[in-house]
Amino acid sequence: MDSLLRTDPRWAIAALSLKSTGVRDALVPQDGLYALCELAVEPRLRVIGAIREVLVSTHQRDAAFARLTQVDTRMVTLTVTEKGYCLDAHGELDAAHPDIVHDWQTPQDPQSILGWLCEALRRRRAAGLPPFTVVSCDNLADNGKLLHAALVAFAVRSDRDLAQWIRGEVVFPRTMVDSITPATDDALRDKVAARMGLSDAWPVQREPFTQWVIEDLPAMNSADWRSVGVTLAADVSAYERAKLRLLNGAHSTLAYVGSLLGHETVYDAMNDATLSSFVAKMMREDIAPLAAKGLDVSDYIDAALARFANPGVRHLLSQIAWDGSKKLPVRILGTVSDALASGKSIDRLLLPIAAWMRFVARQAHAGIAIVDPEAARLARIGAACTGAADHDIPLFTTEGLFPPVLVQNDIFRSTLARVYDEMQQPLAALSARPTMRTGR
Repeated sequence: MDSLLRTDPRWAIAALSLKSTGVRDALVPQDGLYALCELAVEPRLRVIGAIREVLVSTHQRDAAFARLTQVDTRMVTLTVTEKGYCLDAHGELDAAHPDIVHDWQTPQDPQSILGWLCEALRRRRAAGLPPFTVVSCDNLADNGKLLHAALVAFAVRSDRDLAQWIRGEVVFPRTMVDSITPATDDALRDKVAARMGLSDAWPVQREPFTQWVIEDLPAMNSADWRSVGVTLAADVSAYERAKLRLLNGAHSTLAYVGSLLGHETVYDAMNDATLSSFVAKMMREDIAPLAAKGLDVSDYIDAALARFANPGVRHLLSQIAWDGSKKLPVRILGTVSDALASGKSIDRLLLPIAAWMRFVARQAHAGIAIVDPEAARLARIGAACTGAADHDIPLFTTEGLFPPVLVQNDIFRSTLARVYDEMQQPLAALSARPTMRTGR
């Protein structure tokens, strides 16, 4: 958006946080300005000026609705992570989610993203205004389609006419976004202050690589998105599957296996020759044949491995390990299902799943908080784990954390049990599987 402003000054961002006041408290005193640090051997800094205001829903509800219902509000983008969509294991609206239950009871004071979108669209429709376009920016497969269906399901509970209007008039393009973005920390703040001579309360750091693919729909003609590097594509799924399964699947593998091996960052994990070779082989031989058709995945994998090995990016494995119960189904278990259907081996694919289970048990036994929407349940499961597959795996599989079709598959269960036992010694488990060089 900041790049678009150079040629199209109509645009600005009104940022709305549904939970935290942190970003608002940091950026409002800075007039919404912040530094973007592109991480490489020689970092590059740029001041971003696209944010007009930062609102917090719990403190500025009326102002937020006023912005959402203005005639010149054309687009609502979402960065709420997979768990923010309030979907169940089948990708449908989770009617039992506490925020959803609350929003059905008090629609004027929503807590969920679905509640906010529904009420804002209801007010726009009542005022005779056209709907805004809803653009997801999260790692959720088929994000636009799933969000559209969930919002219709949410609206139909209280207003069938509104639900029909949302179904027919509101546009939810599928998207895929990609750029490794480590969390903001004091080290970054110090780096930015030293280079700029200014104090920035909330700088953002990311790798130089960026990719934003949006479904090519008429609603996206509101600006020249291609001029600022956006790919408008008739079929986003090929890009999406390549990113979610190859890049994100490998990321999660590095996070859980690397953590068990004592590594702190992705860069550290990539410097572990055994682990990096294992990940490269899994990407090339297990994921690529099933992940993307019509793309040059060899070049994509080369680029992904180079990105992981960027010495300028200090991406904590602990951050990537957040929300595993929601990330792993779309990042790895989808590939597992496809491999089983094709009669292919799932041995390597289940190693990161077993690593996640052991990671959960380790955190629980150490009394370390698990960052996950299922944190309480995972802490209870992890605390009950003994380290033996025949005891631990049922604790996970009977709790609805895995798709039932996989839990009922004999090959899945037996392979997971074997790999889980092997992962008592992670390095030995990796070494027991043939590895390869990461170059082509």
